[in-house]
Amino acid sequence: MRTWFITGTSRGFGREMTEILLGRGDRVAATLRDPSRLDELADRHTDRLWRAELDVTDTARMREVVRRAFADLGRIDVVVSNAGHGLIGLAEELTDEQIRRQLDTNVTAPIQLVRAVTPHLREQGGGRILQTSSMGGHIAYPALSLYHASKWAIEGFFEAYAQEVEPFGIRTTLIEPGMVATGFYASADVAPSELAAYAGTQAAAFTHGESSVALRDMPGDPRKVAQAMIRIGVHADPPRRQLLGSDAYRLVHDALHARLSAVRAQRPIAMTTDRDDLTAAGA
Repeated sequence: MRTWFITGTSRGFGREMTEILLGRGDRVAATLRDPSRLDELADRHTDRLWRAELDVTDTARMREVVRRAFADLGRIDVVVSNAGHGLIGLAEELTDEQIRRQLDTNVTAPIQLVRAVTPHLREQGGGRILQTSSMGGHIAYPALSLYHASKWAIEGFFEAYAQEVEPFGIRTTLIEPGMVATGFYASADVAPSELAAYAGTQAAAFTHGESSVALRDMPGDPRKVAQAMIRIGVHADPPRRQLLGSDAYRLVHDALHARLSAVRAQRPIAMTTDRDDLTAAGA
């Protein structure tokens, strides 16, 4: 029996993972804004479901919840940083509050969660951290600039953090799903897109949903994504990144291939900027 700590368990991947893990006999420390949304699961799994109210943007509260979870449960094997927030809108029209909320939820909160759990995981001799990211941490679409900024930021953080903590037996994986039929899109914050200057542009079409994929046509199955995340959480040698979904694999593969080609084209100018004395010494 393993013990999992999961944020954002009211819906989506977090809820699916909680149900699957409890069903197979594991323990789950589930955090969410309204713990009563898990009452049904609590009735069926009283001894294995630990709940706590948590708004992940409240850092002080998060540290206290993490402290209590480790104190009450003794050991946590896998931490799943899953809570997130979507924001759709042209960069020019987003409000300061929308920008702040996006970065607080998708960047600062995961960083603070990791900072809170690291000492506990190190002291117990290791553990796993899964961070929900997105294929949007590699590619970008108009009208999603701040969402992509948050995902690219958290990918950079984990690229460095993973190297810091692997000597302590702490392994991390960025989970990068494609388009999945969840309630995430319906709950996303959408800016009004009333700037006439953008009328008829691709960016405006994305903002109004004219270029988006209908929920019924999204290829990802949320329960299958949750099952894959669980497999990665218990994998003997987990990858630092894991794409999930045929669309994620195809789009990221093509984007990285194009980026590598662009890098190769930059070589002639890139090689002209080294210091002459170092170039001569290495000749």
